[in-house]
Amino acid sequence: MGRYDRLRHILQLDPEEDFLEIYRLSATYEFPWDFTRSLELALYRTYAVPSIGRLLARTAELTDRTQKRYDDTTLLLDAVVEHGFTTDEGRTAIRRINQMHRSYDISDDDMRYVLCTFVVMPKRWLDAYGWRPLSGHEQQASAAYYRTLGRHMGITRIPGDYGGFESYLDEYEAAHFAWDPGSRRVSDSTLALMASWYPSPLAPVVRGASKALLDDSLLRAFRYGPPRPGVRALVRGALRARARAVRLMPPRRTPHYARQNPEIKGYPGYPEGYSLADLGTFPGGAGQAERGAGAGGCPVPHGGA
Repeated sequence: MGRYDRLRHILQLDPEEDFLEIYRLSATYEFPWDFTRSLELALYRTYAVPSIGRLLARTAELTDRTQKRYDDTTLLLDAVVEHGFTTDEGRTAIRRINQMHRSYDISDDDMRYVLCTFVVMPKRWLDAYGWRPLSGHEQQASAAYYRTLGRHMGITRIPGDYGGFESYLDEYEAAHFAWDPGSRRVSDSTLALMASWYPSPLAPVVRGASKALLDDSLLRAFRYGPPRPGVRALVRGALRARARAVRLMPPRRTPHYARQNPEIKGYPGYPEGYSLADLGTFPGGAGQAERGAGAGGCPVPHGGA
């Protein structure tokens, strides 16, 4: 198999009908490492919207249990990629995602914005740091994949194509990115989590490298000082050098799913497997023990039934 043979296969598929196959080929064969990094950045961007960042800070899920929340989010989203929307595994993962979201007062606009980050950020990451850019076919399939996921999540007024996702994201960030102390706490915890995946002497380097990948709008929203130009150039240059090296490698023969990433640390029980139905939070219900003795129910106001 040649380096671009899988892309040629993708271009023979229908991005509206075969969107799941195309997205799976892109995410697990062509760009598994890049999709992981870009989707991490996608979720991280959402913290700069105060209504999202404050909610995450008040639940304490991404400040006190950061690794577990990273694991659970990754595993639930990954299950849909691996198994699709109509299997027992896919339906269970989506059901758990919906149960968690419906436990909190989250606006449809915020939900739609988060969905947009999943479509737009991988494309932008690959344009800058991928061994090849995302093709138009793959962009269209990604938009169709997340339109489908969004419908399963009950999100309304979902953009109809990649351009619509991109426009909504840019306009929403321009209108809503702002400073919030809760958002900053969630951001700091996330950067600390990423640093914890490496030997402790490298932690300051990892945090500095992570900040070097943030654009100015994120830096302003979190009130981080700008990275030194040399640091930003070094980090981005290293990613482009990696892309050139990957381009010369033979194509991947087997899929690599996000659940196989070394960043998934898990918690007791993972070595023997895990149940999708048990992942995530259970506000006010089964997850009360996880919050500790005496913990109350949902920590934020609810907005209706």
